[in-house]
Amino acid sequence: MIEIKVKDNESIDRALKRFKKKFERTKVLRELRGRAYYEKESVTSRKKSIKAAYKIKMRTEAGA
Repeated sequence: MIEIKVKDNESIDRALKRFKKKFERTKVLRELRGRAYYEKESVTSRKKSIKAAYKIKMRTEAGA
């Protein structure tokens, strides 16, 4: 569970921003979205290899 202690003279907006940043770093939301439906391992690995090929392609185009 994520806890944020509000400091003295700290606005609620600032504390909420710290909470959101901490929540984002824990990657909870990403995991929940990933578990929304089952995806076979073959599909997952195919997506991963396509993404890696895209990154390599973009890196070579940017460097050229």
